[in-house]
Amino acid sequence: MLTTLLLAALLSTGDPGQNKPDLKTPYEQGNGNQTATYEEAINWYQKLDAAYDEVKMIPYGTTDAGRPLHLVVVSTDKDFDPASIHQKNKRILLIQNGIHPGEPEGIDATMLLVRDYLQDKKLRRQLDNVVLAIIPVYNIGGALNRNSHTRTNQNGPKSYGFRGNARNLDLNRDFIKTDSDNAKTFHEIFREWDPDVFMDNHTSNGADYQHVMTLIATQHNKLHPTLAKYLSGKMVPTLYAGMKQDKFPMVPYMNHAGDTPDEGIIGFMESPRYATGYTALYNTIGFVPETHMLKPFDQRVKATYKLMENMIETVHRDAKEIGALRAQAKQETLQQQKFPLDWKLDTTKISQIPFLGYEAKYKPSEVSGIDRLYYDRKAPYNKMINYYDEFVPTVTVEKPVAYIIPQAWGEVIERLKVDKVQLQQLKKDTTLTLETYYITDYKTGQRPYEGHYLHSDVQVEKRNIPRQFFKGDYVVYLNQPANRFVVEVLEPQAVDSYFNWNFFDSILMQKEYFSSYVFEDLAAEYLQKDPALRQRLEERKKQDPDFAKSARAQLDFVYRNTPHYEYTHNMYPVGRLMQDVKLPL
Repeated sequence: MLTTLLLAALLSTGDPGQNKPDLKTPYEQGNGNQTATYEEAINWYQKLDAAYDEVKMIPYGTTDAGRPLHLVVVSTDKDFDPASIHQKNKRILLIQNGIHPGEPEGIDATMLLVRDYLQDKKLRRQLDNVVLAIIPVYNIGGALNRNSHTRTNQNGPKSYGFRGNARNLDLNRDFIKTDSDNAKTFHEIFREWDPDVFMDNHTSNGADYQHVMTLIATQHNKLHPTLAKYLSGKMVPTLYAGMKQDKFPMVPYMNHAGDTPDEGIIGFMESPRYATGYTALYNTIGFVPETHMLKPFDQRVKATYKLMENMIETVHRDAKEIGALRAQAKQETLQQQKFPLDWKLDTTKISQIPFLGYEAKYKPSEVSGIDRLYYDRKAPYNKMINYYDEFVPTVTVEKPVAYIIPQAWGEVIERLKVDKVQLQQLKKDTTLTLETYYITDYKTGQRPYEGHYLHSDVQVEKRNIPRQFFKGDYVVYLNQPANRFVVEVLEPQAVDSYFNWNFFDSILMQKEYFSSYVFEDLAAEYLQKDPALRQRLEERKKQDPDFAKSARAQLDFVYRNTPHYEYTHNMYPVGRLMQDVKLPL
């Protein structure tokens, strides 16, 4: 006990400029090519917590690796209540590291950054309007699976973690489907702290070029217009200018249109499966820094540090403006009537950006003998390249008054609860006439993707039909902060809807059918009684020769136009209440 108290006394400091505790990081103790292990990072933050009253390390829920996900909060006025922080009109900057533990520079750079901000009076003043919330290592399972080989294209560090988590899930594809315990705990943190700005530190793959740092900012077309104007017109230019001054000139993430960046790059439209695609649903401005994989690790750490430093300075400077714009965006989202569900690139709108590249050349491969691509570092260039960063919505939906979800769909209800969606339950059995979708067409991937066979290009038909609901079924009103999240997950045509992630697949299988020899006579009776049906059958035969040759197909056509065909086949079970009626709640 005495040793513990003595250590705490030695570590504690009231003046950031005096009696600085020894908080050298594992990265600093190495030669610039080492990254902290998971245990080293957590132990270091525990020391930081012990040394500074302005730091609080909070263990949240579990992860797939069985370890808790920690949040480290740095608040210079020692207020660790997110509601109180927002009431003081301070901004919360959430920094996440190690979602891909093989891309670890954020882990090390953030340790250096937070220590320096606590110990340097000049830097510390930038935290007057900003509270830092830090996830030291998000993918704990991947961080524990340490190796030196899986990042084949990467220049250091000496050893690092693995991209997949303990369930071999890529956590940067799990934000909306929430299969992992990591994602469930992240949602708890995110919804409780409601960060104004979010950073998720990464390392890139792809082309070779001179830049150390590239950046994905929340795609401005899908961010709320009030925030998008600030992001594109003020925040991003400030970050680019700051990084240029710090000798790390940036460029947008190299999502190039052709084989090389020379052919132009395309803005990254991050759907809600990705971190910043998810955070945008709550009007949080998001960034994914992507350092260049082939640059030495120490350069990548320094560039990440400098970008976070510029981010803090910008958020501190614009704290009141960001707060006001978010408040406006939140209020307008509550009133928003139409929501885009899918997007396409507008190739007619092109800007140009400065790019520091290397000439792309070809030479015979020593493996195949076929010409292969390489970048000639002896031939650097500085030129303008095309940048395509305008997207237009292709599918838009009018929001209902509420969605009605049968309680049978527990996986869906569970995920809504994880995201703190406001739910109510019917208190008695009720028949309601609702707008109901029937799935008329969709495509499905032929290979598994993150544990699912993902659907896409969903087509629906709307029908207003009476539906029976039961006591305990759920009602989700669209009058809450989670409006946009709810629409994205419950509208089947949305890119990352719960339908597309297979949570409703059982509706796609027909449960009852007919024997041809039995239904033949019954089908003839229906055609005799319904001349219009007979006419539609004959027209279909004329239009489709294969159909005309198939007795079974013609019987099926009649079957689907009789009461014998189950009305629930391909019926999307979530109903849309389009008028405000009194429900038994």
